[in-house]
Amino acid sequence: MKVSWKPYILTLIVLLIGFPFIFMVLLSFSSSWRFPDILPGYFGLKNWVTILGSETGLLQSFIISVVISLSVGMVSTFSGFLISRAVFYHKRRRILTLFAYFPYVLAPVVFGACLSFFFLKIGLFGNVTGVIVAQFLVAFPYALIFFGSFWNKKIKSYEDLVATLGGTPRQTFFKVLLPLAKSMLLICFFQTFLISWFEYGLTSIIGVGKVQTLTIKVFLFIKEANYYYGALSCCLLIFPPVVLLYFNKRYVFKNLV
Repeated sequence: MKVSWKPYILTLIVLLIGFPFIFMVLLSFSSSWRFPDILPGYFGLKNWVTILGSETGLLQSFIISVVISLSVGMVSTFSGFLISRAVFYHKRRRILTLFAYFPYVLAPVVFGACLSFFFLKIGLFGNVTGVIVAQFLVAFPYALIFFGSFWNKKIKSYEDLVATLGGTPRQTFFKVLLPLAKSMLLICFFQTFLISWFEYGLTSIIGVGKVQTLTIKVFLFIKEANYYYGALSCCLLIFPPVVLLYFNKRYVFKNLV
């Protein structure tokens, strides 16, 4: 009888992919785990209770990151959807689309350094509003490019049909365009949320260390060689993306199939 190695190979791949995340969760519950000990000296909720209730401000950083990412994701998605229509129906859309790639030509740190002078002049340097605006300047071009595939001759024919039947632009937008673009809007929000959520270089420059997002906290703990708190911060860092990924798989990708 021929033995199939496929289940074993798949299991091994899943274990290799999942091991870093499992180890990170275990590390967040551990302390006094030193070489050559096989098991940690302590395993429990002490790290979580200590850091969430202490002056390190990790819970506050988590809330700030959620607020920033939700703001950037929602504003970038809807503004990108609206403005992309004008861009991709324009006769010079290729040139206009080319400008949308500009923020991705430079590294986030370099891009942040270029923006820092202007942000300082208008009072957006070192505060949450400035970080939201700076991240929007990166997420919005992505949304603009993302919705480029939505506006085509088929969508244009739907708009013309509604106009021919006496529909208003408002009815066209809410009754036709939004239902057709619902899945793409959710996917774009998911992507722009992640762009903002994991942003470090631009946030560190514009925030000047005053805006302590969760990514900033992770790097601070790692620099301090505090791997237990760093692992705990990473657990909080991956929680919202996992939740969004679940909802995308549950409601968005299921409808696309």
